[in-house]
Amino acid sequence: MKNHRSGIKLDNVSAPRFGGFTLVELLVVIAIIGVLIGLLLPAVQAAREAARRLSCTNNLMQLGLAIHHHDFSLEHFPSGTTDSTGPIRDEEIGDHKSWIVEILPYIEQQVLYENLDLSKSIYAPENQKVRGISLSIALCPSYPGGDNTTPSGITVGQSNYAGCHHDVESPIDADNNGVLFLNSQVRFGDIRDGSSQTILIGELKPSPNSLGWASGTRATLRNTGVFERTEWELEPPAQPDPLHVGGFDSFHNGGANFVFADGSVRFLSYTTDANLMRQMGNRADGELPAEAL
Repeated sequence: MKNHRSGIKLDNVSAPRFGGFTLVELLVVIAIIGVLIGLLLPAVQAAREAARRLSCTNNLMQLGLAIHHHDFSLEHFPSGTTDSTGPIRDEEIGDHKSWIVEILPYIEQQVLYENLDLSKSIYAPENQKVRGISLSIALCPSYPGGDNTTPSGITVGQSNYAGCHHDVESPIDADNNGVLFLNSQVRFGDIRDGSSQTILIGELKPSPNSLGWASGTRATLRNTGVFERTEWELEPPAQPDPLHVGGFDSFHNGGANFVFADGSVRFLSYTTDANLMRQMGNRADGELPAEAL
């Protein structure tokens, strides 16, 4: 072959060749990538859950500090709930201002506190607007839900954190032996078992029809009688006994975060000894710790 312009022969010049993957090679590469992604995803999910649990710990620490600030200002912890008589029923009847309502000024929510009419029930129409506001500090980042509608049709913000009112399953009343209960005004001196060994706040799984963070009912109070270990559902369950309170639970794997009365935050496993849990829910039982026996 001759180039007509230059007269140079091009017979020995070969056409360029391009490399590439065969179909089999491509499928093998895709399979390898799929396996690597499959191995990586659990690690990514675990890292995300670890971050959420850390954020949850921070929320609880802030709530614990707010309760301590309340004590520094008024010389007692906030009341778990308020009412003229007990026991407290899980119904929108009564005064029922929660411990979260009392610490609003100490979690930078002074405006919410000032917009509540504390001379009226927390369920009064005047307080509905504030009840409907969602507090990020009251929600665990692992919580899959959001606001909910109460049995009366009111939309309220939820809480994933509850004060400890008693050491066993029992209605919320003025004779409970926890730290936050009906009309309680517990001082540090009343926690005779030691603040580092007494649970103040723990995590809970709110039911979709719970009465929200402003209500001092089972929506914000629990006991250490037993870990609930319930499956969380979007649909409201059958209406339980209104005097039933229930135990702590969380959306984390293996256990739940707790704030102790000294302000420390610890993760307690679901396998924690039941007797030890009961002791940590009682502010002054005078017993030797079960873990030391």
